[in-house]
Amino acid sequence: MENFHEKVVIITGGSSGIGLAAAQQFASQGAKVLITGRRPGVLAEITAGNANIEGFVADASDPAGAHRTIDAAIRLWGRLDVLVNNAGGGTIKPLVESDADTISSIFAVNVTGPILLAAAAVPELAKTKGSIINMSSTFGSKAAAALSIYGSSKAAVEHLTRCWALELAPQGIRVNAIAPGPVESDFLRDRMSLSADQIAAVTEQERKMIPLGRRGVPEDVAMWILNVADPRSTWMTGQVIAVDGGLVTT
Repeated sequence: MENFHEKVVIITGGSSGIGLAAAQQFASQGAKVLITGRRPGVLAEITAGNANIEGFVADASDPAGAHRTIDAAIRLWGRLDVLVNNAGGGTIKPLVESDADTISSIFAVNVTGPILLAAAAVPELAKTKGSIINMSSTFGSKAAAALSIYGSSKAAVEHLTRCWALELAPQGIRVNAIAPGPVESDFLRDRMSLSADQIAAVTEQERKMIPLGRRGVPEDVAMWILNVADPRSTWMTGQVIAVDGGLVTT
């Protein structure tokens, strides 16, 4: 299948986890994919193994990176069809331990970054009747102790998704979100900054809470990113799709 033949996709935070799995699946279906990340060596290693994937060094929380990222895709392939706002950060922190730097850093990558990148992408997506896919989380709608900062940033992502869907529909741009549950990746270590013991405790607790009895793998979520972006999904916009083993229902 080559549902995305000659389509151009940008995926932020595409060097690992869900972002990388989605990039590989898009590329296997004929898309040209630009992945962003902060580690040049990792990006180079990924792109060396796939001719349809290019890497671009950019920090999703850096406002200056938005137009640079869009310009890079246009420079390479001359168009943009899909934007996946995948890069994200998080923290497990009780309210009484909250501090301004943590709040600012989480919202910079989870909210401000996607807003600026989507705004920069709109003129190009309007030309192709393209699609924006935002990444939320189960905890964007499910309350949990010590996740108020992270969860509220993802709740903002879901509201942005619905607002943009209404605003951009006249231009033919669809906007949807995927809300993954806990996935086997380096997120807890690299983005939540948890220790090995903390990760072991959290993952076991999550596994017990998930009705289907396991944490997800990146491919579980990536396939839904492709389904939502598929050109045949032309009558779907403003939706938030939970892919979390049923966790959001508990």
